[in-house]
Amino acid sequence: MIDLRSDTVTKPNKEMLMAMTTAPVGDDVFGEDPTVNELQEFSANLFGKEAALFCASGTQTNQIAINLHVQPGGEVICHFESHVFKYEGGGIARNSGASTRTVGGSRGRITVSDIEPWINPSNDVHYPLTQLVSIEDTSNRGGGAIYDFNEIKKIRAFCNSKGLPLHLDGARVFNALVENNVDIKEYASQFDSISVCLSKGLGAPIGSLLIGSTEFITRARRVRKVFGGGMRQAGFIAAAGLYALKNNVQRLKDDHRRAKTIEAQLLQMDWVDSVIPVETNIVVCILKETSRVQEFVSAFEQKGILMMPFGKGMLRMVTHLDLSEEDISRLCLAIREIK
Repeated sequence: MIDLRSDTVTKPNKEMLMAMTTAPVGDDVFGEDPTVNELQEFSANLFGKEAALFCASGTQTNQIAINLHVQPGGEVICHFESHVFKYEGGGIARNSGASTRTVGGSRGRITVSDIEPWINPSNDVHYPLTQLVSIEDTSNRGGGAIYDFNEIKKIRAFCNSKGLPLHLDGARVFNALVENNVDIKEYASQFDSISVCLSKGLGAPIGSLLIGSTEFITRARRVRKVFGGGMRQAGFIAAAGLYALKNNVQRLKDDHRRAKTIEAQLLQMDWVDSVIPVETNIVVCILKETSRVQEFVSAFEQKGILMMPFGKGMLRMVTHLDLSEEDISRLCLAIREIK
């Protein structure tokens, strides 16, 4: 099967497996796992931050960060399609007792003009206190859309003027960074906390990083423990993340190139109404007959191709390192054959 459901379906190659099986390990809850410590130090230095914390998932890193930035009864501003709101099981309310102010914006991205009207007055007891702004780059629901770095800097300046922290859900941040050519440290300097997923385009089997100041990460370690996220000999999986960061970043451009090939093929089909412009590794097409999504998913599956329904009339395909040029050719042939 050619699996395009997500970039989370990848499996470690032999080099990554070797790194995992030969990793020196210790008890990470005691701070004694050398491979985890190396991964945390490497990633913090890469982003120009003081410290990092290795966690099980991007949901966990996002939820830890939000828990630290807000108080019960506070409010988080984010896009209504953002992962922290839509796909984390109501975690903002359940884990942190906070409410969420969701706003609109282009393809999952928000601007200062989207945020500004929803800053609640701190002297009015009727409203929750606005305590955090969270953005997602790239935007999953926006079809892998990349933020304009100038807009990020404007959001940072606005948050500074309001005394608000800014969190980045950077599940696919490296997909953005290999395309926008912004210096990684300058980019990271705009955020108080950054969540980075290692198990999507980078190809590790598990794990995410929370990156920030030493003081922030010290507190994050306690919250991770409270959330049940303390892991012991975690170096075996941290080694995969370290390998991914050192070897699999620049190759993300291959995924982007292949996604554009798929986009070009889809745009030739009379059953496709449109394709969300491809910027990275996510391809979202909108069918002319919006009620037939499951029919198309099933038809592709019969041809040995897996993809995801992505809402009314939408199909999602995600390229990743386990796909070959031959796979993309097979997919394009299947697209041409589908009626």
